[in-house]
Amino acid sequence: PFTIRISCGSFDDVHTAPTNTLWYRDFGYTGGRFANATRPSFIVPPLKTLRYFPLSDGPENCYYINNVPNGHYQVRLFFALVADPNLDSEPIFDVSVEGTLFSSLLSGWSSDDEKTFAEALVFVQHSSLSICFHSTGHGDPSILSIEVLQIDDNAYKFGSLWGKGTVLRTTKRLTCGSGKPAFDEDLNGIHWGGDRFWLGLKTLSSSSDDQPISTENVIAETLLAPNFYPQSMYQSAIVGTDRQPTLSFEMDVTPNKNYSVWLHFAEIDNGITAEEQRVFDVLINGDTAFKDIDIIRMTGERFTALVLNKTVAVSGTTLKITLQPVEGTHAIVSAIEVFDIIPAEMKTLTQEGWCLTLSKLSSLYFKQ
Repeated sequence: PFTIRISCGSFDDVHTAPTNTLWYRDFGYTGGRFANATRPSFIVPPLKTLRYFPLSDGPENCYYINNVPNGHYQVRLFFALVADPNLDSEPIFDVSVEGTLFSSLLSGWSSDDEKTFAEALVFVQHSSLSICFHSTGHGDPSILSIEVLQIDDNAYKFGSLWGKGTVLRTTKRLTCGSGKPAFDEDLNGIHWGGDRFWLGLKTLSSSSDDQPISTENVIAETLLAPNFYPQSMYQSAIVGTDRQPTLSFEMDVTPNKNYSVWLHFAEIDNGITAEEQRVFDVLINGDTAFKDIDIIRMTGERFTALVLNKTVAVSGTTLKITLQPVEGTHAIVSAIEVFDIIPAEMKTLTQEGWCLTLSKLSSLYFKQ
């Protein structure tokens, strides 16, 4: 797959351990200045420079990356703080991709690992990609790195709303049971997966009433197009207990939006060997999204991946996923993904584009 990684603010190409990943020297920016970076999170790649955009340079600055083959891409941005005590330590700003606003960095982002990066799935249609940073007047927007990673054209196809008219923003991505954060590369994934980041959880409940389990058995039906989920993701899971057989996960969301929810399962529990021994419903915000989930019946055997997807409209500020046992033993889950479905906006025309358009309109007017 086509891949570009940019080390923002760097004058030279950079390779980072442990995978010797190549980050190209800074290019494509419309303004801003380079500075040394302070990494706010262990998730952020070990790069030493960034680019920041003083408000005096204008309220909007962009990267324009040309010669990108048309296709479907995962665009991931990592943020960091300028290593200068004289500058605002935590800027607050908005980010857009291909003219569509998809991320807002709010106060406190630099102390929250999951908020030190933003990710969107977009379609490139004109052999170029624009990523813009919009100042809110609270500090200078700063960017540590940019990744443009090609994925399968049909990746995360969720229904009738899916396509070039939408942008998917990664809201949450969890791998359950391991407790260790990981990229696809850490999980022996392949490049067509986009090297996704998975936050590891050992428990879904604050009271730890559920428990992690794992296996070394081979998991069938993994690394398949179009999403190419790695096998390791299904070799761990969280299961309910006698004290709390139901599993529940809750997260804050922006109200009055549509969300694409992807749930991952594999029956890896040694105590479950046949159909009807574990059957559960999946409820999202109290409504039944999937009924009578029997992993062995649906996959045909144990140690086989099962992926379910549902688009839900959320009117409130919370999205709650509940796995409720119906028959047999407790509920189980291997991984959870949640995407914000954003209607794509038209890219802002450049000054040249406006001149060309006005010229054509003027010509048509005088001809008439």
